[in-house]
Amino acid sequence: MLVIDFLAAEKHLAKADPVMRGLIRQHGRLSIRAEELRQAPFESLARAIANQQLSGRVADVILGRFVKLFPGKKFPTARDLAAVTDEEIRSVGFSWAKIAALRDLAAKVIDGTVPTTAKIHKLSDEEIIERLTAVRGVGQWTVEMLLIFKLGRPDVLPVDDLGVRQGFTRAYGLAEPVKPRALREYGERWRPYRTVVTLYLWQVMRAGGQGGAPAI
Repeated sequence: MLVIDFLAAEKHLAKADPVMRGLIRQHGRLSIRAEELRQAPFESLARAIANQQLSGRVADVILGRFVKLFPGKKFPTARDLAAVTDEEIRSVGFSWAKIAALRDLAAKVIDGTVPTTAKIHKLSDEEIIERLTAVRGVGQWTVEMLLIFKLGRPDVLPVDDLGVRQGFTRAYGLAEPVKPRALREYGERWRPYRTVVTLYLWQVMRAGGQGGAPAI
């Protein structure tokens, strides 16, 4: 498992980019909550599916009801899902589309497309994106959030994330919103710590009262 060295990241970014040096001084050291890095891939992706197009509070309520369908479990496994019907899952608040996504996720965990907790830590970011986006309803952005918040990968730059683009546009004083391609190209100078930059760009928006890191 890769662990982000935030001190090394700060030194590298401060040297590579004067704007980042200013953000580091302004906002101090950022971090990722370590307890989030221990969830199994099935749980992480199931939670991500639940959060799609919903507020964090509503998603948490639905997930709480969902877990209660499996007495004695902190969170069900992929195989546990076979014990409940679609109608039971629908009754706790999941849409039919999300139920289909959960079923596909469970099937791909069982057939090995979605790797186990032990195996996922041995895969590259690119391999994880390729395998997890094979799941219905799981796109690259969702996997990038998993790479950052659940696996603690150090070099992820989600260029399609609106908050990241807005944070960059504001921090760098641009007159027009940055395009994903331009952000990706500029971000080459931040390697291998683009995740840390992502956290700072979200912090720029949070400090301005306009959101921040997404809930997944």
